[in-house]
Amino acid sequence: MTVCTNMEQKNKIIYAVDRLAPQIKQLALTIHAHPELSFAEVDSCAALIAPLREAGFVIEEQLAGLPTAFRATFDSGKPGPTIALLAEYDALIGLGHACGHNLIGSASVAAALALHAGFPELNGRIEVIGTPAEEEGGGKILLAGKGVFDGHDAVMMFHPRDKTMVTRGGLACVDAVFKFYGKAAHAASAPQNGISALDAVIHTFVGVNALRQFFTDDVRVHGIISDGGSATNIVPAYAEAKFLMRATTVKGLDIVRQKVFAAAQAAAAMSGAQLTIEEGLTYAERNNNLTLATFFQHNLETLGVDVVPPPRSGGIGSSDIGNVSQITAAIHPYLRIGDVIPHTPEFAEAAGSEAGLAAMILAAKALAMTAADLITDPAMLRAVREEFLNWQAQR
Repeated sequence: MTVCTNMEQKNKIIYAVDRLAPQIKQLALTIHAHPELSFAEVDSCAALIAPLREAGFVIEEQLAGLPTAFRATFDSGKPGPTIALLAEYDALIGLGHACGHNLIGSASVAAALALHAGFPELNGRIEVIGTPAEEEGGGKILLAGKGVFDGHDAVMMFHPRDKTMVTRGGLACVDAVFKFYGKAAHAASAPQNGISALDAVIHTFVGVNALRQFFTDDVRVHGIISDGGSATNIVPAYAEAKFLMRATTVKGLDIVRQKVFAAAQAAAAMSGAQLTIEEGLTYAERNNNLTLATFFQHNLETLGVDVVPPPRSGGIGSSDIGNVSQITAAIHPYLRIGDVIPHTPEFAEAAGSEAGLAAMILAAKALAMTAADLITDPAMLRAVREEFLNWQAQR
């Protein structure tokens, strides 16, 4: 496989990112200092849009009806590929940017601005698509359902991590809220008149735990009691549990889902409670475009960054980029920001550190360089598209 190495053009992109670096670092720090939760990323969304609008990108706000989704487009009007750089910017409850989305969104904005400034002969179309609610809500899934990613030749983003890897899997997952309705009674003087919704929740956890020995090794099921009653001397008339289920594929996930739902239904029956289930969106497994990942790795190595292979097993979460990767060629590489694990206070601190900002700048350069490869080398673009179409045909 050949890789385009037009370093004169790429040096212009690298220079453009370096020139933007102070502005982009401040953007990432501003978002980091003011974390906003899923679908409420009003200020973060506006902060990411501002430099793109100033540079002349065409801005679409409230994309696909989502208040904090956006698309910023530079269209050359000349034939060429359509490439999207994805931005995430939602935070975690109680932890802030403990997944580094402040760095993700800012890197994609920097890459687009550098392409625009350092590559005036750009053919085709470059988009930054602002995708809210990755942590909870599946913003990309909703956008995909509205056709936002249809017709794109490739989509790219980066994610901070404790290792630099260009490929890594992503489990399919779905969440569900089990709501149990019982009957209140005095827990001491007339418990026989009550139906404990909390008992139904507890039996659900017992049932799920009994299932674990029958799950395949890839399956993960985790839950919390989100409402267990209001007072110890009252039989709880209402109780609620939230579960997240994961498996390697959507097909395998459906089997897990059926078993967990059956456990909740059995728990309701044995407790005498009524049950309603509110199911969330299904996050699909990730389809890494290996050809595109190879080009991205080449550009990282050109920048002096060492890449390690992904773990052979374990260490995998879920992301709504998986749903996008079912529609078009996609990559979701990782860059190291320190010896920190996502969704921890330590990771949140690293996402606002000098190491985090330095990784973001490197990611912006590699993203822009890889986009330039696809724009300037038809053979590279064709190889990326052929891999995706072959994968799609074999599903």
